[in-house]
Order: sequence, then C-alpha cells, then structure tokens
Amino acid sequence: MVASTLNLTQCDQLVERFEKVIEHPIKKKSSVYYTGVDLGTACIVLCVLDEDYQPVAGAYRYADVVRDGMIVDYIGAVTIVRELKEQLEDSLNTELLYAAYAIPPGTDVLDSGAIKNVVQSAGFELTALLDEPTAANKILDIKNGAVVDIGGGTTGISILKNGKVIKVDDEATGGTHFSLVIAGNQKLSFQEAELFKRNPENHALLQVTLKPVLEKISSIISRQIDGYHVEGVYLVGGSACLAGIEKVIEKTIGIPTFKPLNPMFVTPLGIARSCTQTVMD
Repeated sequence: MVASTLNLTQCDQLVERFEKVIEHPIKKKSSVYYTGVDLGTACIVLCVLDEDYQPVAGAYRYADVVRDGMIVDYIGAVTIVRELKEQLEDSLNTELLYAAYAIPPGTDVLDSGAIKNVVQSAGFELTALLDEPTAANKILDIKNGAVVDIGGGTTGISILKNGKVIKVDDEATGGTHFSLVIAGNQKLSFQEAELFKRNPENHALLQVTLKPVLEKISSIISRQIDGYHVEGVYLVGGSACLAGIEKVIEKTIGIPTFKPLNPMFVTPLGIARSCTQTVMD
C-alpha cells in the first residue's frame, strides 16, 4: 500500500501544479512546448508542458461535442480546441506546435481519424495517439494494477503487469448516465443535472441516487479484471470526481481502490507527457 500512496502523492503534486498554472501560466521561455488534448464527452482539456515536461499552462471548457468517444459536432470541436489553443498561445506568448491526443480503448477504428482531424484542424502537429487509461498511467506510474478512466460516456480500463499494459478495454456507462439518473430523480433537465452533479455539496446525496450506476461501473471493472492479478484499482476521469466513489467501488469489487485528489486532470497530463517532437505519419 505504501507504493500506491507514493504514486498518488506524486500524481497529486503534479495535478496541483497544473491547477495553479491554469490560473497563472508560467511565462518563462521554453525551447519546446508539449500539449495534451483531451476531447472528453463533457469537457475538453488542453495541458501544456515545457521542455522538462513540467506544467506551464492549461485550459478547459465544458462542451457537448463528443459522445462515447465519437465526435458528434465536428465544427464545434475544432472551434473549441482552436480557441483554447489561441488562449494558451496568448498567455505564453508563443506558438504551440506539437500535440498528443487520446481516445477511449477500442474506439480507434471508429473515430480516431475524426479526433485526429479535429486536433490537426486546430493547428497542431500530431505526435502521439494512445488510449486514455494508458495515458493516465503516464502520471500514476502504476506497475501492477488496473487504471480505470470513468469518462462521460464510457469506462475504460488498462490492466498493468510489471509496468506493461497487458489488456485494454472500454464499455458504455459513465458520467452521462449519472446525469440521466440525476435528471429523472431530481426532475431536472439534462444540463441542469450536469451542473447539479458538478457541485460537491450534492455528492453525499448522489452516492445514494447513483447507486445503480456505480454498481454497473463496479460490475464492468470486475468483469474486465476477472482472471488477472490486480493489486489495486486506480480511478481517473471527470466522472471519478464524485466524492466517495472509490469507497463504493472498493466495497463492491473487493479490491483496494484509489483515486487522485482531482482525477479530472490526470489523463490530460498523461497525454501531454506522451507528446514528442516527432510528427505522426
């Protein structure tokens, strides 16, 4: 358990630095900048690292342009990514050239081309593509366990053994399902339910309201890790921000379950950490 605590401590420190540079970018000149682009179902995040792969700037915007890893509003996605890119370039007084991006496991055949086109159309040179939970582990640095990225529409899982990914998969169920249940329970519109869900003051109530969805996510995790030796489960993704979600899942799956203090920014940081200066074909 000590190793797990140390990994999360290092992760939390990096996320904390990223949260600070979102508000106050570091304008000290770097020889190169690496950008991670996370096109989430509920939120688009851009993370910028310097030549030493340390956070220097970031920006995000809630949006409804992606569903279940699929682009449903191409023009809207390009516009948001381009605007966030320009915002960061203005704050750093530089041009951001290189970017990496990630997608839910198993969606590369379906939609990786569309996401690639979005990032390129926004003005980036693409250098890397990886799946979201594997990207998150660039920051978590888990050697033996499972990284679970609970996104807006899907839950993606990477199982690691001796630091190597031995399985990746993705199944429907995520934050969108949270919002649908909340909307019905609280008699709210979907957008109102999204805002209700993001307010930490409502999370104690939501643990009860969302119990069926949390049990479904737990069953997905249990099924995906069945037959593998998994020492711990590590939750990331915007939907993992729900207070106490790790305790509910741990109780159901019977395996120690952890999450960073802010799981929303782990994957974008891991994507940026994967960025290089070598452009993809």
